[in-house]
Amino acid sequence: MLSKVLNGISAGLMVSIGCAVFLACENKVVGSILFTIALLVICFRGYSLYTGKIGFISFSHTKEDFSVLLLGLLGNAIGMIAFGLLISVALPNIKEKAVLLCLAKLEQTWAQTVIRGLFCGVLMFIAVYVYKENKSIVAIIFAIPTFILCGFEHSVADIGYYAIANMFSFEIVLFILLVVVGNTIGSMILPYLQIAQKSKAVVSKEKQDEKAS
Repeated sequence: MLSKVLNGISAGLMVSIGCAVFLACENKVVGSILFTIALLVICFRGYSLYTGKIGFISFSHTKEDFSVLLLGLLGNAIGMIAFGLLISVALPNIKEKAVLLCLAKLEQTWAQTVIRGLFCGVLMFIAVYVYKENKSIVAIIFAIPTFILCGFEHSVADIGYYAIANMFSFEIVLFILLVVVGNTIGSMILPYLQIAQKSKAVVSKEKQDEKAS
């Protein structure tokens, strides 16, 4: 149990660094590209990041899978809050930028927040899936900057931004939960379409075999 939480905290550390470098860069494109260091290390080291794992629950959903996912998410939150607060102390200049970013996020409607989370979830699944299946970092390099520059919402990163901004409230918790919902739905869209496609192919083959016999 502890190892799963620590794995999540390790992922939180890397994402908090990604948040810091994005806030530190004057150029958003450069910042979004440098943010990829977070997911690269997470994938290379096998750390537990909720948004990188949730889509794969579609393929395997044992008790162990859910345990890894939920304890990893707990670790993500702990890591993001702890390291985010440290960053705010060490780099007060980016704390001010984080406040402005976070206040803007709270102006979104709940529907906008969920939908933005959904599209981020799609991109996160693609990034991790391509890495696992093809041992290629290409999708990571493109998916991360894409979701950042589009303004899509990443639940774990958002926890980090609010921690760096030293902003905590019920409204923020609700915002994060909405993003988690969006990330979860988005991460499962492509896997379930893939499963449905395979099921249809199997049924079609069975019908062909029945006709042949």
